[in-house]
Amino acid sequence: HVQLVESGGGSVHTAESLRLSCAASGFFFSNYAMGWYRQAPGEQLELVATITSGSFANYAESVKGRFTISGDNAKNTVYLQMNRLKPEDTAVYYCHQEGPRGSWGQGTQVTVSS
Repeated sequence: HVQLVESGGGSVHTAESLRLSCAASGFFFSNYAMGWYRQAPGEQLELVATITSGSFANYAESVKGRFTISGDNAKNTVYLQMNRLKPEDTAVYYCHQEGPRGSWGQGTQVTVSS
């Protein structure tokens, strides 16, 4: 069965960096687009970034120029490099196998304090 396991979250200060990882198993990783989403307390789930199987990336306006999504087909892993973090980036970040029946990871907390 499909499993997505996120790691790399934590607590940092404004302008610091974190790299999130999502290790995937149970499906042919290189055939799928993957995405990162986030949900802040009291807010709706929002798209952060997606990457296609052909490595085309798409970003939310709020993270463009600061976050980079990438994938490693050899490791079945998708990454989210987050630079110049802001307090408004504080949220639980989820990895998603894109598609109408795509699976979700359990989430990893990112907290940015000023």
